[in-house]
Amino acid sequence: MKAAIAVIPALFLAACVSGGGYKPVAENLPGLSVSFADPAWNGKQIPNGQQCQMFGGKGATPALKVDNIPPGANAIIVEYNDLSYGPLSNGGGHGIIGHWVEGKRAVLAAVPGETASNLPAGSFIERKAMSSGQYASPGYLPPCSGGRGNTYAAVVKAVYKAKKEGEENRLLARQEIVLGSY
Repeated sequence: MKAAIAVIPALFLAACVSGGGYKPVAENLPGLSVSFADPAWNGKQIPNGQQCQMFGGKGATPALKVDNIPPGANAIIVEYNDLSYGPLSNGGGHGIIGHWVEGKRAVLAAVPGETASNLPAGSFIERKAMSSGQYASPGYLPPCSGGRGNTYAAVVKAVYKAKKEGEENRLLARQEIVLGSY
């Protein structure tokens, strides 16, 4: 990505990076089992067309299968990052998308990029991408490195998302998955 990308002030980032506002329930959290639900995604190359509009795509998040969701989880939160570009490499630099879930397994629908509307049922924008200017996105920012070989990944978190005043957001399990290079 170009240096023109502005980043949210460090003070705000510090509050979001450690768990995205979700308090871990244990020092060593269990892992989730996360895999691609769409065979076009293989973890090596970002599928053609899944890049940002600036580079000719209409990218969306990959549909993901998540297993081993612990009891008490009511949502899966997915932080999208560009591991090759420092300012957007962690804490959901490319956006954080949530999905309401029930049970031990779920298939997370693909969420369109560069929009905050027309989201699949049960999906929501937890936080928009941290980019600005020509790279600004009100939700998920698809891979946008112009084919320079940047590596993209997602941190998938099973959480209890507070529904009532006085409840605490809790992080119950997590797993990282490499989406591929673009």
